[in-house]
Amino acid sequence: MISELRKLRALIAICFEESIAYRASAFIWLLTDTVQVLLMPLVWLSAYNGREALGGFLPSQIVMYYLLMAMVSSFVTSHLMWDIAQDIKEGMLSQWLLRPVSVVSLFCARNLAWRLMRTGLLIPVLGLCAWYYRAHFNLGDLHLSGWFWLSVLLGHLVSFAIGLALSNIAFWVQEVQSVFGLYYFPMLLFSGWVAPLSLMPGWAQIIADFLPFRYSIAVPVEIGLGQLTGDLMLRSILMQVFWLGLGSLLAYALWKRGLRIYSGVGM
Repeated sequence: MISELRKLRALIAICFEESIAYRASAFIWLLTDTVQVLLMPLVWLSAYNGREALGGFLPSQIVMYYLLMAMVSSFVTSHLMWDIAQDIKEGMLSQWLLRPVSVVSLFCARNLAWRLMRTGLLIPVLGLCAWYYRAHFNLGDLHLSGWFWLSVLLGHLVSFAIGLALSNIAFWVQEVQSVFGLYYFPMLLFSGWVAPLSLMPGWAQIIADFLPFRYSIAVPVEIGLGQLTGDLMLRSILMQVFWLGLGSLLAYALWKRGLRIYSGVGM
C-alpha cells in the first residue's frame, strides 16, 4: 500500500510538471473560465433592471454563484477522455500496460495534476473578478462547511468516473472527437455551468435530476451557497455516491472488454 502511494505521488509530481510545461494550452483553457466568470454576472445583473431579486437570487448571490461555479468546475470537471482516447488510438497505451504502475493510477495522477494546476491559475482571476464586482461581492453568501468540501470531492470523482467510462469508446471507434463534443452540450447545460438550474424551466430541472452532470458541479455549488440544506442536501450527496458507483462500474466493464480487442497498433 505504501509503495503504491509513493508511485502515485511520483506520478502526480511528473504530471504536474508536464501540465506546467504546456503553458499555451493552460492559458487557452484559462481564458474560457475567465470569459464565463467575467461576462455571465454582467448578463444577469442587467436582467434585474431595478428588481431586488430574480428567481430567488439577490444580485450578490448571482455574482457569488458564478465565482464559486468557476472555482468548483475548474477542480471538479475532468477532460481526461481526450488524452486516453489519443493514447488508445496511437498505441501509446501499450507502454503503460507493460510498466509496473497501474494505468488507473496514471489516469488519476494526470487528471489531478491538471485540475490542481488550473485551479491555481484561476485564483488570481477570481481575485480580479471579486474586485470588479466588489459592489456585489459578499462572502456572507458562502457556506463552505464540511459537507461542501465532501460534495466537491465526490463531484470530482463523479466527473472522473464518467470521463473514464466515456474514454473507452476509443476502443471501438477510431474517431471520437465528435462524440466527446456532443458530451459537452448536456454537460454544460445540466451541470449549472451556463445558468443556475433553479432558474431553468421545470422540465429542464427534472432532466437534470436524472443525469450525472448536476451531481458533479451544481450540487457542490448549491451547497456552498446554502441553497441545499437538510434532507435535500443529504439526498443529493447520496446521489453523488450513486453516480460515482455507477460510473466506476461502467468504466471498469468497458475497460475490461476494450482491452480484449485492443491491438496497440497505433496510427
